[in-house]
Amino acid sequence: MSHSAPTQNQTHAPSEPEFDRLSPPFRSVLDLIGQTPMVELTRFDTGPCRLFLKLESQNPGGSIKDRIARSMILDAESRGLLRPGGTIVEATAGNTGLGLAQVGVPKGYRIVLVVPDKMSREKVQHLRALGAEVHLTRSNVGKGHPEYYQDMAERIARETPGAFYANQFQNPANPRAHEGTTGPEIWRQLEGDVDAVVVGVGSGGTLTGLGRFFSRVSPKTEMVLADPAGSVLAPLVRTGHMEEVGSWTVEGIGEDFVPDNADLSLVSKAYSVTDRQSMSAVRALLAKEGILGGSSTGTLLAAALRYCREQDRPKRVVSFVCDSGNKYLSKVFDDVWLAEQGLTEREHHGNLSDLVARLHLRGETVFVSPADSLLDAYGRMRRADVSQLPVLDEGRLVGIIDEGDILARVEGPVEGRWDRFSSAVLGAMTADVHTLQATQTLDALLPVFDRNEVAIIMDGESFVGLVTRIDLINHLRHAP
Repeated sequence: MSHSAPTQNQTHAPSEPEFDRLSPPFRSVLDLIGQTPMVELTRFDTGPCRLFLKLESQNPGGSIKDRIARSMILDAESRGLLRPGGTIVEATAGNTGLGLAQVGVPKGYRIVLVVPDKMSREKVQHLRALGAEVHLTRSNVGKGHPEYYQDMAERIARETPGAFYANQFQNPANPRAHEGTTGPEIWRQLEGDVDAVVVGVGSGGTLTGLGRFFSRVSPKTEMVLADPAGSVLAPLVRTGHMEEVGSWTVEGIGEDFVPDNADLSLVSKAYSVTDRQSMSAVRALLAKEGILGGSSTGTLLAAALRYCREQDRPKRVVSFVCDSGNKYLSKVFDDVWLAEQGLTEREHHGNLSDLVARLHLRGETVFVSPADSLLDAYGRMRRADVSQLPVLDEGRLVGIIDEGDILARVEGPVEGRWDRFSSAVLGAMTADVHTLQATQTLDALLPVFDRNEVAIIMDGESFVGLVTRIDLINHLRHAP
């Protein structure tokens, strides 16, 4: 077969795009902090406005907090507050700690972090993998309580010789990082035309730093606060009164007090955003634009969209992908977790099937077959973080196996233990199971739980799923 040369009207295959941002190799990953890209959203209803997101998730530590971590460490070194071999202590929702470890560990500092226990598993694992010491503490206590994360961090710093307490909530190097880098970057990227910036407040550094920068170079630019519903900050801006604090699942923003670094006088407009709105927005961001952001990004996006749609003339609005959604795969992007938190729209039938977290008909059930090994069953329990599994044979329920069943079968002399783990589920499972029909009421669960059993829910002969005590508690918590 012969191939003719392309004619003048024929086109060549497209070549790889050329990126101006390609540059020679950097000497350190820390040199990659900042200079993050900006993306315009084109698949959302933004009213008469254009909405841009600055991808702070592209920082080496995966969040906007890399900027303040570098700023606070360099400032402490320059002022003699942090010396070689010293210890950095901080209270953090995770991302500031990641930034401090990213910058501090290569410099030889010990990193000690106090993290509220509602933070995602991915953040804690990332911190420990970097070499940080992580102290988990209660997220249901307020400032002044000895187990409140900031009070605990301050106490650890006080009791540790040579420790530097980073204290992002009061440290002036925090807002300076945004005034000196984030603000000027936005200004250049949007060619000096910015009508509004939508931010959240955790420590207040982003709000205050950007607010100071734009008040100087662009007085028309409004600072808009996106705040989780339950936080005291947005109501305080709107009413001037400190309301009673609530609860929220969004991580990293929202407070039960006003941080010293948060200059709320810079805020022109404030929105309270529910957890459900935040989760819906960030999942839509991934589905529509292919951008994987964290839970606080959802709060900012939901507020930015509301602001844009309220305008009666075109504006250029910027907000942030504060961190990567990779840190929240076990939460925000886990349908089962959302259902357990009451944060998903799910059809309700008014019966026991409403309590099943993992519905079998939707392919959500983790199960084993009678022929699977006990090692397989153990592995699936660990990966799914459950204590029992239904045993299904070609879709038909034939038993249930729990941790106690496995332990009873494999314990004993070391000799032969591998053979015991390799034995089939059939020989260890409980085949004589008690089941409930989905049409029964909640009262039917109590006798099951009194027998220390898990409730097995059926629809006729079809397996629906399992209900545990935690599932019942979740249902009662979120029931109208």
